[in-house]
Formats: sequence, C-alpha cells, structure tokens
Amino acid sequence: MRSYFLRIPMVESQFDMSPPGVVLKQMEIGPMMNFVYLIGCSETREAAVVDPAWDVSTILRIAQESDLKVNRVLVTHAHPDHINGLGELLEATDAAVYMNVNEIDYMKEIAARFRLPIEFMNRRSGNFRPLSDGEQVLVGKVPIQFLHTPGHTPGSQCFLVERRLISGDTLFINACGRVDLPGGDPEKMWWSLNRKLASLDDDTILYPGHNYAEHPTSTLGEQKRSNPYLQFTSVNQFVHAMRGL
Repeated sequence: MRSYFLRIPMVESQFDMSPPGVVLKQMEIGPMMNFVYLIGCSETREAAVVDPAWDVSTILRIAQESDLKVNRVLVTHAHPDHINGLGELLEATDAAVYMNVNEIDYMKEIAARFRLPIEFMNRRSGNFRPLSDGEQVLVGKVPIQFLHTPGHTPGSQCFLVERRLISGDTLFINACGRVDLPGGDPEKMWWSLNRKLASLDDDTILYPGHNYAEHPTSTLGEQKRSNPYLQFTSVNQFVHAMRGL
C-alpha cells in the first residue's frame, strides 16, 4: 500500500496522551488527515488499532517500536477513509475486529454500492465481533467502553477509555460529522451529540477522527462551550440547520 505522510502530533501538556496503565498514541495518516489510534496495555503490551487506514506498515512499525502487539481492531465506522487498511491489517495480525452490530451490514451495503473491495470480510468472517451500545472489551487489562452514536452512519460508535473519548466522525473539535452521506441521519446525530456525548464529564479528553482543528485534542467541557453543534436545544432546530448547510 502506498505510504503517505504521517506525523504524531505534539499536544499541550494538559492533554496527556497516556493515562496510568494505558499506552495511547495518536497518528495522523493519509491525504484526508485521518487520525489513527493505538490503545495499549502498559502491563501486557497488548494493543488495539482504531480505524486502520492508508498505511498499515507504518501503523504496525509504530506499534512494534512501542513494544505493542496488535490483537484488536476497533472500528468507529465503515467509511473507506477509516478502514481501507483493515484487510491488510487482518492478514498481518489476525486481530479480532469490533464493530457496532448496525455497521457490519452498512459496510456491506456501502461496498456493494461503490464496488469497494471487502472480500476479506468473507475470508475473515470469524474475526468480526459485533457489539451493542454499552458493551466493554479488554485490551490487555484496559477496559474500553463502546458508545453507539448513530448519525454519521447507522453504526457509528465512540470509544471511552480512562476519560479519553475517541469519537471517530461523530464529534470533531468545534464541528461534527456529515449527515448527508448514505446512512446519515440528522435526528440521530442530534441525539448522539446533545444527549449522549454531552452527558459525559467535562474533563473527558476528546480525540477526533480527523485533524481538522488547530489542536489535535480538546475536552468535552470546552466543546460544550464552543462547539456550535452542541448548542442546539431542540432536534428540530438541529435538523433544520444541518439540512441548510
């Protein structure tokens, strides 16, 4: 696979990447400024890749340099810019893949519509582990909670680990994911943003799916104050605004 520009962003000191017991690495990879994440257990050295895309060899090299063994894949959603390296990663690691139960069928639908190569889903069907809202998976000894946040896609999900929220394309810094693509739903996006994610603690650190802002991380408290998409008190106002974009 073609190698793209990659950088590991420096973050301000108050946005500590790795809480105790956890290895957390944020990597910008590819032409669409995607953030790929490594979540590892500092004790067992087991690790998960979040949204493997664009340059699998570099992702695995960074894992190896960090003394991490990848045996899990966590998928926020099935758009190609977030999973176009999934087949290659499975061939290299035979990792278990955790997706929301609604996203597996959506992934097949999108692949059929746009003729995307996902033959690996048949070859590796035993690797896929459908999950529902609120379930947890251990990466080593690190618990990761899955939050179903539909709106961008039917099975979009966020991952909560030690007050760190990896939000995919549901919530960006001062923005949110599109709802006008196949499977998008502005009403569900409003609920995901203004009810589900807004209920999390203000000191939760946000790690989005793309590097679209001045800084690569924020806090939910700051986003509740500054993100315009978290200011809508009614779903009707939000839907009207999103359809007017």
